[in-house]
Amino acid sequence: MSSPLVEMTGIEKHYGNVTALAGVDFSVAEGEVVGLLGDNGAGKSTLIKILSGAVRPSAGEIKFAGSTVRFKSTRDAIDAGIETIYQDSALIEQMSIGRNLFLGREPTRSLGPIKSMDRSYINQTTGELLKRVGIMKNIDPDTSIADLSGGERQAIAIARAMFFEADLIVMDEPTNNLGVEEADGVMRFIREAKEAGHSSVLISHNIHHVFMVVDRVVVLRHGLKVGDVERSQTSIQEVEELITDRARPR
Repeated sequence: MSSPLVEMTGIEKHYGNVTALAGVDFSVAEGEVVGLLGDNGAGKSTLIKILSGAVRPSAGEIKFAGSTVRFKSTRDAIDAGIETIYQDSALIEQMSIGRNLFLGREPTRSLGPIKSMDRSYINQTTGELLKRVGIMKNIDPDTSIADLSGGERQAIAIARAMFFEADLIVMDEPTNNLGVEEADGVMRFIREAKEAGHSSVLISHNIHHVFMVVDRVVVLRHGLKVGDVERSQTSIQEVEELITDRARPR
Protein backbone atom coordinates (compact mmCIF):
# COMPACT_ATOMS: atom_id res chain seq x y z
CA MET A 1 0.00 0.00 0.00
CA SER A 2 1.26 3.48 -0.83
CA SER A 3 1.94 6.19 1.75
CA PRO A 4 -0.90 7.63 3.88
CA LEU A 5 -2.86 10.55 2.47
CA VAL A 6 -4.99 10.87 5.62
CA GLU A 7 -3.93 10.02 9.16
CA MET A 8 -6.44 10.73 11.93
CA THR A 9 -5.09 9.77 15.35
CA GLY A 10 -6.91 9.63 18.70
CA ILE A 11 -9.93 11.55 17.41
CA GLU A 12 -12.47 12.39 20.10
CA LYS A 13 -15.68 14.36 19.97
CA HIS A 14 -17.81 15.16 22.97
CA TYR A 15 -21.17 16.92 23.06
CA GLY A 16 -21.61 17.68 26.75
CA ASN A 17 -21.83 14.29 28.46
CA VAL A 18 -22.31 12.47 25.17
CA THR A 19 -19.24 10.93 23.53
CA ALA A 20 -19.63 10.65 19.76
CA LEU A 21 -16.05 9.50 19.12
CA ALA A 22 -13.65 7.98 21.64
CA GLY A 23 -10.03 7.91 20.46
CA VAL A 24 -10.60 6.79 16.86
CA ASP A 25 -7.66 6.19 14.52
CA PHE A 26 -8.51 6.35 10.82
CA SER A 27 -6.30 6.43 7.74
CA VAL A 28 -6.57 6.41 3.96
CA ALA A 29 -3.61 5.64 1.72
CA GLU A 30 -2.94 7.35 -1.59
CA GLY A 31 -5.12 5.73 -4.25
CA GLU A 32 -7.05 3.69 -1.67
CA VAL A 33 -10.83 3.31 -1.33
CA VAL A 34 -11.94 2.80 2.29
CA GLY A 35 -15.43 1.80 3.34
CA LEU A 36 -16.51 3.38 6.65
CA LEU A 37 -19.34 1.34 8.14
CA GLY A 38 -21.41 1.24 11.30
CA ASP A 39 -24.99 1.39 12.52
CA ASN A 40 -26.85 4.65 13.11
CA GLY A 41 -25.12 6.60 15.87
CA ALA A 42 -21.82 4.76 15.45
CA GLY A 43 -19.91 7.99 14.79
CA LYS A 44 -19.31 7.71 11.03
CA SER A 45 -20.77 11.05 10.03
CA THR A 46 -19.11 12.83 12.95
CA LEU A 47 -15.70 11.49 11.93
CA ILE A 48 -16.25 12.57 8.34
CA LYS A 49 -17.50 16.01 9.36
CA ILE A 50 -14.29 16.47 11.35
CA LEU A 51 -12.20 15.42 8.35
CA SER A 52 -14.15 17.77 6.06
CA GLY A 53 -13.84 20.77 8.40
CA ALA A 54 -17.53 20.98 9.29
CA VAL A 55 -16.92 19.97 12.94
CA ARG A 56 -13.87 20.48 15.14
CA PRO A 57 -12.60 17.54 17.21
CA SER A 58 -12.43 17.67 21.00
CA ALA A 59 -9.04 15.92 20.84
CA GLY A 60 -6.75 14.19 18.38
CA GLU A 61 -4.55 14.99 15.41
CA ILE A 62 -5.14 15.03 11.65
CA LYS A 63 -2.42 14.80 9.04
CA PHE A 64 -3.18 15.30 5.36
CA ALA A 65 -0.51 14.63 2.73
CA GLY A 66 2.08 14.44 5.50
CA SER A 67 1.28 17.78 7.17
CA THR A 68 -0.67 18.39 10.37
CA VAL A 69 -3.88 20.27 9.56
CA ARG A 70 -6.47 22.09 11.67
CA PHE A 71 -9.45 22.77 9.46
CA LYS A 72 -11.56 25.67 10.71
CA SER A 73 -14.14 25.38 7.93
CA THR A 74 -15.20 23.21 5.03
CA ARG A 75 -13.48 25.71 2.71
CA ASP A 76 -10.15 24.90 4.41
CA ALA A 77 -10.68 21.20 3.64
CA ILE A 78 -11.71 21.89 0.05
CA ASP A 79 -8.64 24.07 -0.48
CA ALA A 80 -6.47 21.25 0.92
CA GLY A 81 -7.94 18.79 -1.60
CA ILE A 82 -10.89 17.14 0.18
CA GLU A 83 -14.29 17.09 -1.54
CA THR A 84 -17.22 15.79 0.52
CA ILE A 85 -20.57 14.59 -0.79
CA TYR A 86 -23.10 14.60 2.03
CA GLN A 87 -26.31 12.61 2.12
CA ASP A 88 -28.35 15.81 1.76
CA SER A 89 -26.25 16.79 -1.29
CA ALA A 90 -25.48 20.33 0.03
CA LEU A 91 -26.90 21.97 -3.09
CA ILE A 92 -28.58 25.37 -3.39
CA GLU A 93 -32.13 24.68 -4.57
CA GLN A 94 -32.74 28.12 -6.08
CA MET A 95 -29.74 27.85 -8.37
CA SER A 96 -29.41 25.94 -11.63
CA ILE A 97 -27.59 22.64 -12.08
CA GLY A 98 -24.71 24.35 -13.86
CA ARG A 99 -24.30 27.05 -11.21
CA ASN A 100 -24.29 24.42 -8.44
CA LEU A 101 -21.62 22.38 -10.21
CA PHE A 102 -19.27 25.36 -10.47
CA LEU A 103 -20.32 27.29 -7.36
CA GLY A 104 -17.34 29.27 -6.06
CA ARG A 105 -15.20 28.06 -8.97
CA GLU A 106 -17.02 29.58 -11.94
CA PRO A 107 -15.10 29.55 -15.25
CA THR A 108 -14.80 32.94 -16.92
CA ARG A 109 -13.95 34.35 -20.30
CA SER A 110 -12.61 37.77 -21.21
CA LEU A 111 -14.23 40.27 -23.53
CA GLY A 112 -11.51 42.87 -23.63
CA PRO A 113 -11.11 44.22 -20.09
CA ILE A 114 -14.41 42.66 -18.97
CA LYS A 115 -14.68 39.14 -17.54
CA SER A 116 -17.93 37.21 -17.58
CA MET A 117 -19.08 33.74 -16.62
CA ASP A 118 -18.47 31.24 -19.41
CA ARG A 119 -22.01 29.85 -19.65
CA SER A 120 -21.28 27.91 -22.84
CA TYR A 121 -18.51 25.96 -21.12
CA ILE A 122 -20.68 25.39 -18.04
CA ASN A 123 -23.58 24.05 -20.10
CA GLN A 124 -21.44 21.73 -22.22
CA THR A 125 -19.50 20.35 -19.25
CA THR A 126 -22.67 19.90 -17.20
CA GLY A 127 -24.25 17.76 -19.93
CA GLU A 128 -21.16 15.55 -20.14
CA LEU A 129 -20.94 15.10 -16.38
CA LEU A 130 -24.61 14.15 -16.02
CA LYS A 131 -24.15 11.31 -18.49
CA ARG A 132 -21.05 10.09 -16.63
CA VAL A 133 -23.07 9.70 -13.42
CA GLY A 134 -25.88 7.82 -15.14
CA ILE A 135 -28.42 10.57 -15.95
CA MET A 136 -29.13 9.74 -19.57
CA LYS A 137 -32.21 11.90 -20.13
CA ASN A 138 -31.61 15.37 -21.48
CA ILE A 139 -31.84 17.88 -18.64
CA ASP A 140 -31.28 21.55 -19.34
CA PRO A 141 -28.24 22.77 -17.31
CA ASP A 142 -30.31 25.87 -16.44
CA THR A 143 -32.88 23.69 -14.65
CA SER A 144 -33.28 24.62 -10.99
CA ILE A 145 -32.13 22.08 -8.40
CA ALA A 146 -35.58 22.42 -6.79
CA ASP A 147 -37.11 20.76 -9.88
CA LEU A 148 -34.97 17.60 -9.61
CA SER A 149 -35.66 14.31 -7.85
CA GLY A 150 -33.65 13.28 -4.79
CA GLY A 151 -31.63 10.82 -6.86
CA GLU A 152 -30.86 13.43 -9.50
CA ARG A 153 -29.69 15.88 -6.83
CA GLN A 154 -27.34 13.29 -5.38
CA ALA A 155 -25.97 12.59 -8.84
CA ILE A 156 -25.30 16.33 -9.32
CA ALA A 157 -23.25 16.45 -6.11
CA ILE A 158 -21.25 13.43 -7.26
CA ALA A 159 -20.68 15.01 -10.67
CA ARG A 160 -19.25 18.10 -8.95
CA ALA A 161 -16.69 16.04 -7.04
CA MET A 162 -15.93 14.06 -10.19
CA PHE A 163 -15.09 17.17 -12.18
CA PHE A 164 -12.85 18.90 -9.65
CA GLU A 165 -10.95 15.66 -8.92
CA ALA A 166 -10.00 16.25 -5.30
CA ASP A 167 -7.14 14.26 -3.76
CA LEU A 168 -9.67 12.73 -1.36
CA ILE A 169 -13.35 12.27 -2.22
CA VAL A 170 -15.62 11.52 0.73
CA MET A 171 -19.09 10.12 0.01
CA ASP A 172 -21.75 9.88 2.71
CA GLU A 173 -24.48 7.49 1.50
CA PRO A 174 -23.95 8.46 -2.17
CA THR A 175 -26.32 5.81 -3.55
CA ASN A 176 -29.18 6.67 -1.19
CA ASN A 177 -32.37 7.36 -3.20
CA LEU A 178 -30.63 6.52 -6.48
CA GLY A 179 -32.01 4.24 -9.17
CA VAL A 180 -30.03 1.25 -10.42
CA GLU A 181 -28.47 3.11 -13.34
CA GLU A 182 -27.52 6.11 -11.20
CA ALA A 183 -26.07 3.85 -8.47
CA ASP A 184 -24.02 2.04 -11.12
CA GLY A 185 -22.74 5.46 -12.20
CA VAL A 186 -21.53 6.12 -8.64
CA MET A 187 -19.70 2.79 -8.49
CA ARG A 188 -18.13 3.51 -11.88
CA PHE A 189 -17.03 6.95 -10.70
CA ILE A 190 -15.33 5.49 -7.61
CA ARG A 191 -13.42 3.00 -9.76
CA GLU A 192 -12.42 5.73 -12.24
CA ALA A 193 -11.22 7.97 -9.41
CA LYS A 194 -9.09 5.15 -8.01
CA GLU A 195 -7.60 4.40 -11.43
CA ALA A 196 -6.69 8.09 -11.73
CA GLY A 197 -4.88 7.94 -8.37
CA HIS A 198 -7.49 9.59 -6.15
CA SER A 199 -8.43 8.29 -2.71
CA SER A 200 -12.02 7.83 -1.55
CA VAL A 201 -14.00 7.19 1.62
CA LEU A 202 -17.38 5.53 1.16
CA ILE A 203 -20.03 5.55 3.89
CA SER A 204 -23.02 3.38 3.08
CA HIS A 205 -25.61 1.14 4.69
CA ASN A 206 -25.52 -0.92 1.49
CA ILE A 207 -22.67 -3.31 2.31
CA HIS A 208 -22.97 -4.95 -1.11
CA HIS A 209 -22.16 -1.61 -2.77
CA VAL A 210 -19.21 -1.15 -0.41
CA PHE A 211 -17.76 -4.57 -1.20
CA MET A 212 -17.98 -3.83 -4.93
CA VAL A 213 -15.41 -1.02 -4.81
CA VAL A 214 -13.42 -0.71 -1.56
CA ASP A 215 -9.94 -1.94 -0.71
CA ARG A 216 -10.42 -1.85 3.06
CA VAL A 217 -13.30 -1.73 5.54
CA VAL A 218 -13.33 0.22 8.82
CA VAL A 219 -16.18 -0.39 11.27
CA LEU A 220 -17.27 1.96 14.07
CA ARG A 221 -19.61 1.07 16.92
CA HIS A 222 -20.71 3.50 19.66
CA GLY A 223 -17.85 5.89 18.83
CA LEU A 224 -15.14 3.22 18.87
CA LYS A 225 -13.27 1.59 16.01
CA VAL A 226 -14.04 -2.13 16.24
CA GLY A 227 -12.78 -3.32 12.87
CA ASP A 228 -10.15 -2.43 10.27
CA VAL A 229 -9.59 -5.12 7.66
CA GLU A 230 -8.72 -5.58 4.01
CA ARG A 231 -11.83 -6.38 1.98
CA SER A 232 -10.10 -9.47 0.54
CA GLN A 233 -9.58 -10.80 4.07
CA THR A 234 -13.19 -10.57 5.27
CA SER A 235 -16.77 -11.18 4.18
CA ILE A 236 -20.08 -9.35 4.21
CA GLN A 237 -21.29 -11.59 7.04
CA GLU A 238 -18.24 -10.90 9.20
CA VAL A 239 -18.60 -7.16 8.69
CA GLU A 240 -22.30 -7.28 9.54
CA GLU A 241 -21.42 -9.11 12.76
CA LEU A 242 -18.89 -6.39 13.63
CA ILE A 243 -21.51 -3.69 12.99
CA THR A 244 -24.21 -5.33 15.14
CA ASP A 245 -21.90 -6.97 17.72
CA ARG A 246 -23.69 -10.28 17.37
CA ALA A 247 -23.05 -13.38 15.32
CA ARG A 248 -25.50 -14.43 12.62
CA PRO A 249 -26.61 -18.08 12.40
CA ARG A 250 -24.29 -20.01 10.11
